[in-house]
Amino acid sequence: MTDQLLYAAEAALNGLMAGVMYALVALGFVLIYKSSGVFNYAQGVLALFAALTLVGIQKGQVPFAHLINAMTGGHLETFPWQVPALLAILLTAGVMVGMALIIEKLVLKHLVNQAPIILFMATIGLAYFLEGFGDVMWGADIKTLDVGLPQGINETIESVTDSLLGYGFFIDNLDIVASIVAVLLVAALTLFSQYSKQGRALRAVADDHQAALSVGISLRFIWVLVWSIAGFVALVAGIMWGSKSGVQFSLSLIALKALPVLMLGGFTSIPGAIVGGLIIGMGEKLFEFWIGPLIGGATENWFAYVLALLFLVFRPQGLFGERIIERV
Repeated sequence: MTDQLLYAAEAALNGLMAGVMYALVALGFVLIYKSSGVFNYAQGVLALFAALTLVGIQKGQVPFAHLINAMTGGHLETFPWQVPALLAILLTAGVMVGMALIIEKLVLKHLVNQAPIILFMATIGLAYFLEGFGDVMWGADIKTLDVGLPQGINETIESVTDSLLGYGFFIDNLDIVASIVAVLLVAALTLFSQYSKQGRALRAVADDHQAALSVGISLRFIWVLVWSIAGFVALVAGIMWGSKSGVQFSLSLIALKALPVLMLGGFTSIPGAIVGGLIIGMGEKLFEFWIGPLIGGATENWFAYVLALLFLVFRPQGLFGERIIERV
């Protein structure tokens, strides 16, 4: 193989790994949309809030320390202990479930049978509230997240590719872990959606709130359930992205990169989120590698959105989405 093909193959593999990271965020959007028919603008902020909470619990940080110190003149920073990573993850998952209960209690139950645009606007308000709440609760400084996930170059892949091809591929261990986790998540969520009683209830609620209520489906329970699952998915995405690039407030912007993934895979398809992520991740890396030098580079900033625009024109439901036909 020529050097250019080897470099392109390495770029494609790294693109696939990056696509998995995008897909982890997109999964949360799909779950909310499948249960309510509403795009949840707050999903990226949920990932940020989950990562902030995990770091805070793990390091024994005092919640609202800055606010308490400003009001009392004290100097609280941390508790005299640190929490093991696994226990911190479990406690953070509990916090996300509690948040789902609060969101349903204070927001969602008042919006039953409202137009989808009303629910969408509610998620926008929720996103800005959670971002500010996370700032006040845990502080705005950049945090390091370490839950024991392997990072750095995978030496096995490098040595094998070097012996076979004469060129060692650089693949990050964290990306490999994220890929395995994403596959397991998709399998579990697909089985839950297709074969469980609660999964069928989710689809019924998405089709028609009033009809679901009339056959005895508890809309409140379904919304708490799906927001809890979306919170757990956001926690997983927050762990992966926080471990990779640090926990900072720009983490909430990963939601924007998940949008093209949803447009390609379809807003209602859990496997489609993974496929869309892989297409976006590999496509942007290869486009940057082959075409970027010819047009000045920096194509990764816009390639995904141009590809999504093409899909909106020619296949608006995405690769795996349900085609909506309205009778007139």
